Amino acid sequence: MEAIYTEIRIALYAIWRMRWLALAVAWAFCLIGWVMVMRVPAAYESSARISVQVKSLLGDGSEGDVQKGIDRVRQSLTSTEILKKVVRTVSNGERPLTSAESLSLIGALRSGISITAQGEDLLEIKTRISLKGVSEQQTAFIARNVTQKLIDIFVQENLIGNRTNNAEALTFLDQELARRAKELADVDRQRAQIVQETMGSLPGTGSLEQRMDAARNELMQIESSLMSARSSLAAMNGQIAATPAQIPAAGGMGGIDTIDQRISQLEGQLSEAISRGWTEKHPDVIAIRAQLSQLRAERARGGSRSVPMAPNPVYVSIRSMQAERQGNVAALEARKAQLTGDVTRIAQRQLSAPGSQIDQARLDRDYDVLREQYNKLLTQRESAKLRADASGKTDGVRFRVIDQPSLPRQPAAPNRTMLLTGVLIAGVVVGAGVAFAKSQLANVYTTTQQLAKASGLPVLGSISEVITADTRAIRRKQMMWFSSAAAGLPGMFMLLMLIEFVKRIMVS
Repeated sequence: MEAIYTEIRIALYAIWRMRWLALAVAWAFCLIGWVMVMRVPAAYESSARISVQVKSLLGDGSEGDVQKGIDRVRQSLTSTEILKKVVRTVSNGERPLTSAESLSLIGALRSGISITAQGEDLLEIKTRISLKGVSEQQTAFIARNVTQKLIDIFVQENLIGNRTNNAEALTFLDQELARRAKELADVDRQRAQIVQETMGSLPGTGSLEQRMDAARNELMQIESSLMSARSSLAAMNGQIAATPAQIPAAGGMGGIDTIDQRISQLEGQLSEAISRGWTEKHPDVIAIRAQLSQLRAERARGGSRSVPMAPNPVYVSIRSMQAERQGNVAALEARKAQLTGDVTRIAQRQLSAPGSQIDQARLDRDYDVLREQYNKLLTQRESAKLRADASGKTDGVRFRVIDQPSLPRQPAAPNRTMLLTGVLIAGVVVGAGVAFAKSQLANVYTTTQQLAKASGLPVLGSISEVITADTRAIRRKQMMWFSSAAAGLPGMFMLLMLIEFVKRIMVS
C-alpha cells in the first residue's frame, strides 16, 4: 500500500512539474470541444396526439378499407410532395421561411417525422427539427408549426381524400367495365362469325363434336324404333293376308253378287294398291291376285253367281291399323335418311375446318374469362358505389386532437450541459495525461530510489534545493499566473453554461 501511495505522489509531482503543459493542453482541448458543442444546432421536438375513430355504415369489410387508407396516408406524410406542401405554409414565428431555409427544412423533415400508433385509435405525431443558421427560438416555432400542418394534412387527406378516391375508383371501374364490355362484344362477334363459317346450316347446337354425338345418338334411337315399327307392320301384313275382304251376307234379296262383280272389285283394289307404289311382293297385292285367280278359275268352270257377300269389318279395321303403321315406318325412314345426311355433312365439315374448331375453342375460353372478369368488376363497382354513397352521408373516420402540438421549451438534443461538462473533464484528464507522458520522457528522477533503480548504483544521499528570496518571489508570481489561468477554465465553463441557460429562457 505504501508503494502505491508513493507511486501516486510521484505521478502527481511529475504532472505538477509539467503543469503549464497540462494547462495549455487542457485549454486547447476544452476550447476546441466547447466550440464544437456550441456549434451543433439544437434539435427541438414537438408532439401531438390525435384520436382516429373508424366507423362506417357498411359492416362487410369497409372499416378495414378505411383503416388501410389511414395507414396509407400515414406513410405518405413523409413524401416529398407532402413535405413541400408543409414547408410552403410554415413560418418561424416572425416571417415565412426563405427558399434556402425551406430546402434545409425539407432535408431535416425526411428523418425527423415519426408517426406511431398508441393503442387502437390513438396516433402520436412527433417532429424533431435541427436547422443550421436558425435561432433556437425560431426552430422551436418551426417544429410546432410543422406538427400542426401535418395534423391538418392528415385529416384533410382522410376526409377529403377518401371521397376523391371513391370517385376516382368509380371512374376507373366504369372505364374498365366499358372496355371489358367492348372486348366481350368483339369476342361474341368473332364467335358468331366462326359459327356461321363452320356450322352453317348444320342442325343442333354446340360444337361440331357435340352435334355429331347428338346426331349419332338420335340416329341409333331412330334405327331401333324403325326396326320395331317394321316388325309391327310385317305382323299386320300377315294378319291382313289371312283375313278375307268380304264375307257371305247373312241374307236378303238384293245381296246376290256375281263373280264378275267380285272380280271387278278385286281388280279395282289391285289398281289402287299399285297406284300406292306397292310391288308384286307386297302381301296385299299377293292376296288380291290369289283371290282373282280363284274367281277367274270359278268363272272358267261356268259359275256365274255366288252366295251373297258383304264387307268384312275385321278386314277394314286391320287395313286401318296397317295404314297407320305404314305411315309410322315411312316417317321413321324419312327421319333416318335426314339424320344420315346430317351425320355425313357434319363429318365433312369436321374434315374441312379443323382450324376453325381450334379458334372457336380458344374464343370460348376467352369469352368465359372475360365474362368472369366483367362480373367481378361489376360487383366491385357496386360495392364502391355503395361505399361512396355511405361515405357521402356519414363520416367514415372521426378525428379528435387529444394533445395540441406543443411548443418545445428546451432542446431535445444535444444535451449541452452534459457535453460541456464532459469536455471540461476530458480536457483536464488529457492535459494531465500529456504532462505525465512528457515527464516520463525526460531524464529526471523524483526520488533517490528511482535514480538507484535506473543507474543500478547505490545512492548515498540527496541534496535539498536551496530557494532564495528572489526565487521565491518569482515562483509566487508564476503561481498567481498559473492559478489565474487554471481558474479561467472553469470560469469559461460557467460562462458557457450561463449562455445555455439564457437561450432556454429566451425559447420559453
